[in-house]
Amino acid sequence: MKNTIKLVAVLVVIILVSVISLIVQHNKQSQSNVNVNVKVKEKSDQEKAEELAEEMKPKIEEHLHKRDIHNFIKTITFEKDVTINPMGDITIDGYINNKPEKYGFSASLQYRAKKIGSMSYDPELSYRFKDWDKFKDEPELKENYLKRLSEKEREQYLKDIGEKE
Repeated sequence: MKNTIKLVAVLVVIILVSVISLIVQHNKQSQSNVNVNVKVKEKSDQEKAEELAEEMKPKIEEHLHKRDIHNFIKTITFEKDVTINPMGDITIDGYINNKPEKYGFSASLQYRAKKIGSMSYDPELSYRFKDWDKFKDEPELKENYLKRLSEKEREQYLKDIGEKE
């Protein structure tokens, strides 16, 4: 009888160890499947963002040309990287006239609405879009801006806004 009890006890221990190891193994596989699904989703979101950015490039260009009252823009270049911010907006950056250091811009796209949420511009680009006719009553504003520029920069600015050949 003692041998039977020992045999049953050993069998119970073996069965418990087997069941526990199966449960642990199953949990590891489930966790690995979750990780794979998350990676696929992230890639999928990035692909969707890149597709929307590509689709919206003509609208961004149209928006920039509307702001360009002086016909300053010769070329528009978009950066390759498209990012998704924590709020879910998609950001695409670019620059004007092959000068990323001076004439950069950034467009924030709203995925669900499929529209441009907002645009931001480097200061030098923003000044190229300035309509000085709105400030006819305050000519000192334009003069103060021009005074802060070097002579070379002033000449270039006046050419860019069509006031000098």
